[in-house]
Amino acid sequence: MIMEFTLFVIAAVVVLGILSQWIAWRFRLPAIVIMSVVGLVVGPFLNIFNPQENFGNVFNPLISLAVAIILFEGSLSLDIREIKGFRHAIFRISTLGAFIAWIIGSLAAHFLAGLTLDVAFVIGGLFIVTGPTVILPLLRQSKLKERPAAILKWEGIVVDPFGALLALFALQVVFWTNNFISGTSLILFFGASILAALIGSIAGYFLGRLLELGFIPEFLKSPAVLSSVLLVFVLSDMIMHETGLLAVTAMGIVMANMHLTSIRDLIHFKENISVLLISSVFIMLTASLSSETLLEILNWRMFIFVLAMMFIVRPLSIWVSTIGVGLSVQERTLIGWIAPRGIVALTVSGYFAGVLTESGFEDGDIITALTLALVFATVLAHGFSISWLARKLGLQATEEAGVMIVGGTEFSAVLAEAIQSFNKPVLVLDRSWGALSPARQRGIETEVGDILSEHTEYHVDLTPYEILIAATEEDAYNALICQRFVPELGREHIYQTPIHIGDPSDYSKSLGGKMFIKQKYDIHTLNRHVEEGFMIRKTTLTEQYTFEHFLKDDSHSTIPLFAVDKDNNLIFSVMGNKSNFEQGTTIVSLTSPTRKIEKALEKANNTENISKE
Repeated sequence: MIMEFTLFVIAAVVVLGILSQWIAWRFRLPAIVIMSVVGLVVGPFLNIFNPQENFGNVFNPLISLAVAIILFEGSLSLDIREIKGFRHAIFRISTLGAFIAWIIGSLAAHFLAGLTLDVAFVIGGLFIVTGPTVILPLLRQSKLKERPAAILKWEGIVVDPFGALLALFALQVVFWTNNFISGTSLILFFGASILAALIGSIAGYFLGRLLELGFIPEFLKSPAVLSSVLLVFVLSDMIMHETGLLAVTAMGIVMANMHLTSIRDLIHFKENISVLLISSVFIMLTASLSSETLLEILNWRMFIFVLAMMFIVRPLSIWVSTIGVGLSVQERTLIGWIAPRGIVALTVSGYFAGVLTESGFEDGDIITALTLALVFATVLAHGFSISWLARKLGLQATEEAGVMIVGGTEFSAVLAEAIQSFNKPVLVLDRSWGALSPARQRGIETEVGDILSEHTEYHVDLTPYEILIAATEEDAYNALICQRFVPELGREHIYQTPIHIGDPSDYSKSLGGKMFIKQKYDIHTLNRHVEEGFMIRKTTLTEQYTFEHFLKDDSHSTIPLFAVDKDNNLIFSVMGNKSNFEQGTTIVSLTSPTRKIEKALEKANNTENISKE
């Protein structure tokens, strides 16, 4: 019976985690807030289960391994080319900014939260962390511009292991000053930290070489990397507690900057695992909290401490450390506000609380409640405010779902102009400067480059664009583009113009994107129609003039391109959309010039008949 209930808890944690992610996506809410609330409801509020009690001795090791994988996945995306132009800002924030946050945060913990100086400086080191478990979901939700998003991501991933190590260093100093350990232990601490970084770096380099030289078959690459991450983490943690986080971070950064041919597949594999792990770990941690711990949060000293951390410590550390690094006032304001704490702070604080309490520090048992208060306050405050603040400061890439059209043709320019008329961000991208001339003449934003090249990826901000239309004159290239962006945008947001060579049913449905338009209208046909004088026509549906009327009226001379509903949402594949469009929806079509003339004559005749009557 016990085993069956444990299985139920495992399944419930996974399902609730993914359900929380879906609710957050569906209603555009911060995922970490939903996960935290769900964990509290099923845990201390309703007492349905307590994962820490149910899993027993394997609870903490499971959490530690999950954090290691999440941190490695985040560091695997830290390509140095991404931060060209603002490396100095990231370095200053991760060093000077972290140091200032440690000192001032420790003093706040002592004078405001009432901790002794020894315990305050230990926990102050831990509180400099943000981490990928909380930062990355917020960045996905908020759609920040490229520079502030990159800075927050790099800070969260790089500072995460250093925060744990800083707290460990402070602990060693506290033990040394209280004569619990000798000075040799301090030297061993630095040696173990350096050794962990070397283990991670060397492991990452040799693993990358093995992948690149073909010593590991394709089907084993992701499992081999995953098992290597776990091995590196465990080996480093056996040398000294908490150094495993530093090792896996170093391992990921080294592999990210080796520019491996299979790096993108590894990132996608790790992203899928990380989503599952982040969801599950947040549910497990919050569901394992006791009612007593939650009650300890309701303390005015903790409340004052949390406010000081959010409104004084964080802004001050960022504003001082970013002096003269080229960041705007708006960017410094946003970065100085956003610093949610997450899984690493919660898990590592439990370790320090136990060690300090066992060593005779009476206020060591307050650490868990203090950490919990800071985590919940920052998750809620920053989760709900990041989009609003970014919009107010002009740092949100866009509120609207932008469209990226790949392929510079006459039709692409006409389509882009029609989409832009609904106040949607549009980008037309092509490998040829000349091919983009029609789009430039219409005032459309353009970029020259190959969408599949890494140069374009790191030098063109693609953040505002949630919808992609591959409309080049090469069908295979269109399919390749669609396949490349499926993991980032989702298959439901990727379209391509119809295949004009061969039978489309001969090709696998898993290749390419959704059909943008009717099969007979390939890109060559559409370009020819534009050259013949076909023009954009907008038809708004009413109660009297429905979508069925539109189809019957114009099917012989009009090519529906897309629709815009009354909430200004874009809808593509109009003819393949089985839903009955509501009144207020605008159908945007490419209409032949003869049809325009017919409509004009018909209108003129109707007017003449009315005047005769």
